[in-house]
Amino acid sequence: MTELNNENVLQVLNETFGEAILHPETQYGMLSVEIPADRNTEIVGCLKDHKDISMGFLTDVCAVHYPEQKGRELAVVYHLHSWTKNFRMRIKCFLPAEKPEITTMTGLYNSANWMERETFDFYGVQFTGHPDLRRILNMDEMDYHPLLKQYALEDETRDDKDDSFFGR
Repeated sequence: MTELNNENVLQVLNETFGEAILHPETQYGMLSVEIPADRNTEIVGCLKDHKDISMGFLTDVCAVHYPEQKGRELAVVYHLHSWTKNFRMRIKCFLPAEKPEITTMTGLYNSANWMERETFDFYGVQFTGHPDLRRILNMDEMDYHPLLKQYALEDETRDDKDDSFFGR
């Protein structure tokens, strides 16, 4: 592979994993693909270890809540970066809200630890095999995950703030 670009990486993914590479697209110049959640570590591990691609850095793990998409309400999103090739890409895995489980990436990237904890804390995604999956930013007593869209953006019961300072 002479140059690392979206087309070359997509070709490697299609040749290696075939129908597991879903909905490839380029958004703002960045390759984005959807993969089955049960193959996340296999496919990302290949991207990390591939001699020509070398995605050695996990930039971010986050989630998005799509309550209107039945059976795929939560998307776990991975942003990967190859320092040696100066190439970035995005991988998405969709999960059902009733069982939001996906295998942890901590075996591939140490940096996944806290990012997965944050994603669990705010969205309730269970990262199977995570060494210490517990809340990282919210109080342990919380029995909900505040970034799910069924919760209000603000706590209407608060009386300790004055919204007039914010144009409301």
